Amino acid sequence: MKKRVFAALAVAAWSSFAVAGGDMLNSKEVEPAVALPVVIDEPADESGFYAGLALSALSARDASVSMDLFSGQDGQDRLGNVTLQAGYNFNTYMALEGRYTTSVSQEDRVEMEGWSLFVKPQYPLDESFSIYALLGFGNVTLNGVNGINIDVDDTGFQWGVGMSYLIMEDLSLFTDYTSLGNDMDGFYDGASKADADAVTVGVTYSF
Repeated sequence: MKKRVFAALAVAAWSSFAVAGGDMLNSKEVEPAVALPVVIDEPADESGFYAGLALSALSARDASVSMDLFSGQDGQDRLGNVTLQAGYNFNTYMALEGRYTTSVSQEDRVEMEGWSLFVKPQYPLDESFSIYALLGFGNVTLNGVNGINIDVDDTGFQWGVGMSYLIMEDLSLFTDYTSLGNDMDGFYDGASKADADAVTVGVTYSF
């Protein structure tokens, strides 16, 4: 009886070993997990110099007269100016910009020359459109022609708002409104205060 029990136990043990051994032979080696490196795209460098050329429609007038670039009125002179700009983009959102403007056409009463220095906060709406503000100071010089009594030379606060559109790589179209002078001291055809505003359209090239 004992021999039978021992034989049965031996057969069971051998069967278990055979099954376990079969599993070990059929098992596959597990490869260790490998962490893939994460590639982080660095933001594009938007800093750099830029320059531009523009045409400005300018209203120079007695400070008591409202601006109207579309029709003539007493106390206002409409001028056509060429405006040059140069600036530096510190990043996508901030730039420093300088401008120089001078008259190339006028109504035979006054000529204008001026310069401006602006801090330029800007905000992109998408890959092409952006809006911006101009905050700074500058000088406006108005001189009468043909015997007109106009003599203004004033430096003070200037501001503006505008937008730009990227038409191709490094080349943008822009338009803006700027208040170049408000209640400037001087003589403007009988008035002691003068205002000057401009609407400008031009192109900018980024280097």
